[in-house]
Amino acid sequence: MTPSPIRHILFDLGGTLMHAIGDWTPIFDSADQVLGEKLLEHNISIDPKIFRARLHAYYAQREKDFQETTYHFILRELLTELGHADVAESVFRSALDAMYSVTQTNWTLEDDTLATIQQLKSQNYKLGILSNAGDDKDVQQLVEGFGIRAHFDFVLTSAACFYRKPHPRAFELALAHWNIAPEEAVMVGDSLEADIQGANNLHMKAIWITRRAQFNEDDVLRFQPDFSMHSLNELLPTLEKISPTRS
Repeated sequence: MTPSPIRHILFDLGGTLMHAIGDWTPIFDSADQVLGEKLLEHNISIDPKIFRARLHAYYAQREKDFQETTYHFILRELLTELGHADVAESVFRSALDAMYSVTQTNWTLEDDTLATIQQLKSQNYKLGILSNAGDDKDVQQLVEGFGIRAHFDFVLTSAACFYRKPHPRAFELALAHWNIAPEEAVMVGDSLEADIQGANNLHMKAIWITRRAQFNEDDVLRFQPDFSMHSLNELLPTLEKISPTRS
């Protein structure tokens, strides 16, 4: 019996559909400063370096347990320790929004993203985004700002669903939007561990985008994508290799 062609594609976001324009160090410094200034408007004084140090500890932990506790949680926890336990939700959000207004300026779409997803949609592929991220609103704003929201059935972040790729639950929650089995979808991403191995653990097909990928020799030996390609404009012919074209 001929298998049905795969018509559902999950995309990673950062490093796959979009990339950083420049060095993150000055961007983070500016973003942390803006966050501190916004909190100071509400008579809350923190050293931005302390918040950034907390974030680095959080990054290390989430790469161990693949659970997303979010930037919001880390900031609230820090402010509570500093004696600000009753800060209004609107204050937290405004401070984080100020920070992300800076970091978002360092992201841009890959040159071939829009043409690729338009081509896929014209051929009736179903598209979704599954992104590891510490803040859901930040990602949703980026997708909206790039003008690509309408091409995707959903944009799911680890901040919204708690689980980070490669945790199987993150993929299961994404696939639940389509009510399909893992074998009916393919994951496209730049991370060998998060995207490729995460998908393979559920017996999903996986396509590795290499142009922004960061990896070592051990990663290449441990994690095996079904296909590798340099850029997104190679995606459609690669998909045709995964499953037969409809007659």
